[in-house]
Amino acid sequence: MDRIDAMKVFVTAIDEGSLAGAARLLKRSPTAVSRALSFLEAHVGVELIHRTTRTLKLSEAGQRYATACRRVLIDLEEADMLAGGERSAPRGMLTISSPPILGEEVVRPILDDFLELHPAVSVRFFMLDRFVNLVDEGVDLALRIGNLSDSSHVSTRIGGNVRRVVVASPRYLASHPRIAEPADLAKHQIIAFSNFGLDSWNFTPAQGSSIPRTVQFTPRCIVNSVRAASASAAAGTGLTRLYSYHVAQYVRDGQLKIVLADAEHPSLPAHLIAPHGRMSVPKVRAFVDFAAPRLRSEFARLAAEAGILD
Repeated sequence: MDRIDAMKVFVTAIDEGSLAGAARLLKRSPTAVSRALSFLEAHVGVELIHRTTRTLKLSEAGQRYATACRRVLIDLEEADMLAGGERSAPRGMLTISSPPILGEEVVRPILDDFLELHPAVSVRFFMLDRFVNLVDEGVDLALRIGNLSDSSHVSTRIGGNVRRVVVASPRYLASHPRIAEPADLAKHQIIAFSNFGLDSWNFTPAQGSSIPRTVQFTPRCIVNSVRAASASAAAGTGLTRLYSYHVAQYVRDGQLKIVLADAEHPSLPAHLIAPHGRMSVPKVRAFVDFAAPRLRSEFARLAAEAGILD
């Protein structure tokens, strides 16, 4: 059996979460998929995957081997693309990750149009509210909010001025103590979103100080969903902190108001990032060229809504 092919089966099974899912995607029988995994385990001499009837779980050795397999497969694909030269048409599986809200509302429609334009490309789209290791997880491109520090990635800026805003409904603000500075939040009900701090929020230093202001609180409600946090705030349950694009429509429609704008941290940029070398792969380059101007337009639209991203 071909070891490279077995590696592809192994990685696909991990990504799909089951042998049946890998078999469907690869258009093979579950038996053939299981045989490829057994071949790979026999070759390396250790168990790579703990199998159950419904799920797969990587062993410790399997986690390390999966990372190595992804790198090998990426290198092979890049070698094929290099051999094909610039005439190579976009083709193959393109793996993209994005924050969930941006993924659902902004990236997904762009992906639909891209797939219609490039029939030889397939897409695996992960909408994740966590940091993604592009190389270890086999991701070609990620939409990332924030300042970039990893010099091994190639980036294309697609927007900026994404603010971390504190919001509440006008009804809530009218019936609770006035909020003039971060310390005033101690008197209020907080809806804590897990990605922005469950028991404290940080703000810029007060005028004349260099020490950031930290507000400790006991949240009235803790959620792990942007939609839940923004909807609860709009319903008058309390204040929450989210990215400005999360609440743009609520602010535009008057359901939420931003408070403590003067104490916000500097706004953040948005980028499409790829591992070094991936931008030369036709399917990746084609998507960046296609999506970047559209994403810039979408971020500009969000900026215009209620003027909250300026």
